[in-house]
Amino acid sequence: MLVNLNEVLIPAKKNHYAVGLFNAVNLELARGILAAAESTGSPVIMGTAEVLFPYGPLEEVSYYLLPMAKKSHVPVVIHLDHGLRKETCLKALELGFSSIMYDCSTDPYEENVKKVKEMADIAHSYGATIEGELGHVGDNPDSAEAAGKEGAFDPAKYYTDPKVAKDYVDKTGVDALAIAVGNAHGAYKFPPKLDFERIRTIAQTVDVPLVLHGGSGLSDNDFRQAIKEGIAKVNIFTDINVAAVKAEFERFSSMDKGLIDLIPAAVEAVKQEAVKKMELFSSTGKAGSYVAGMLREKNVDSETIVKAVASEVIKELKAHGVIK
Repeated sequence: MLVNLNEVLIPAKKNHYAVGLFNAVNLELARGILAAAESTGSPVIMGTAEVLFPYGPLEEVSYYLLPMAKKSHVPVVIHLDHGLRKETCLKALELGFSSIMYDCSTDPYEENVKKVKEMADIAHSYGATIEGELGHVGDNPDSAEAAGKEGAFDPAKYYTDPKVAKDYVDKTGVDALAIAVGNAHGAYKFPPKLDFERIRTIAQTVDVPLVLHGGSGLSDNDFRQAIKEGIAKVNIFTDINVAAVKAEFERFSSMDKGLIDLIPAAVEAVKQEAVKKMELFSSTGKAGSYVAGMLREKNVDSETIVKAVASEVIKELKAHGVIK
């Protein structure tokens, strides 16, 4: 089922777990991510980022992401990550993306507020949600985001100020806030040092769910602590991207192999890596809670809720061959 950020992140914030955003620039990635979500009963966020368009153009990506989300038995948000231009965000909304991120974090503060406020009003008119960024989540040298850039990134220079965060959320109307707390995109060259006290302070200061970018490469303890302090959405790409390539290399033993020999290995590797993250984020099993909650909001009686949940369970059992 296609949903927006509020429908999965507000429960996550309230119940102290996180939902993963996994970028899916091709069908193999999307299949693996969705298989992980359905096998674990986890809500999930799938999408792409503007810097990834050379590998999967926005419109082409929409051709498979949106139908897959609508057919899924779990809540799926289709999200544009790091939209850098107004035109890109508008295009995503027109295509049917249920959520966007308009990244104006490198602009002066007032310009960031003005541009994101305007886009928030537009996104909400589509029934979509919007994520903003305050402070700046930088790029490790080998990340997709750092392509063509020079120089090392020092995360401490761009930390999110908790007091400014409240002003930003109030003025822009964003539904989720990406914060800079020592995190960076891509594979970390050295172990990152997240400012957990800053996460906690921001979470206590603003009402919207908080987002941690640059999740690939963080330790399990980093994730657990960050979620405990208030992170409700974690962005992952490098880990699933690398897992797919590793699996294909292992499968490619000779030149008599074709692409169709490699695809199943990539899909399974992405699935297994995504499952690990969903278990770590404690989002597993939360899809059923969403379905039941949605029915309650619509004043559906308890008997109908039970039948609906039972129907979903039966579908899953049949899909995995447990029953016929």
